[in-house]
Amino acid sequence: MTSKTQKLLSLLDGQPVIPVLKIERAADAVPLARALARGGLRAIEITLRTEEALEAIRRVAGEVEDSIVGAGTILNARQFEQAEAAGSRFIVSPGLTRELVDAGAASQVPLLPGTITPGEIMGALEAGLDFLKFFPAEQAGGAAFLKALASPIAGVKFCPTGGISAKNAGDYLALPNVVCIGGSWVAPDEMVKAGDWAGIEALAAEANKLRR
Repeated sequence: MTSKTQKLLSLLDGQPVIPVLKIERAADAVPLARALARGGLRAIEITLRTEEALEAIRRVAGEVEDSIVGAGTILNARQFEQAEAAGSRFIVSPGLTRELVDAGAASQVPLLPGTITPGEIMGALEAGLDFLKFFPAEQAGGAAFLKALASPIAGVKFCPTGGISAKNAGDYLALPNVVCIGGSWVAPDEMVKAGDWAGIEALAAEANKLRR
């Protein structure tokens, strides 16, 4: 296990669900992060799917001591550098490229790259990465697929994301090669838009009970 894997595990291990957030308004970032942290979900992933994403990361990194903010949907080295400069503690990508491997190697911020196939997972291992995102989880075969990988590719740990909800979260968390799962259901768009922070805190608290 590499030192960066250990660092990433120390940030995410013990938290069953990592909220995957798409933030349209940077002003929502701090109260949203605080609500999730109060519910027990300190580590969060803010995806670079909106124009406000980097500013949202800056605000959470600078104002919410209880949060561990990471950046998601990182597609290239430039975005990696921007997210790191904004204060991201970890970087999540939907896939794995040589450019991202090199960016991760040059940084102290750990990378959680997306993989699906055995070949992609083996490529990640060759790059020294053994804690991986499994994405898109449900569309790529779900918990049954990950279970099948546990023996032939032993030692690799996963954070499956994509199509996971409170209904099927337990199927993934029961697997020995799953550390945590990523999910957006803990912060629904309509609740964020309404500023229903108490409601989001309650959803986070329920998700935090999903222990292996």
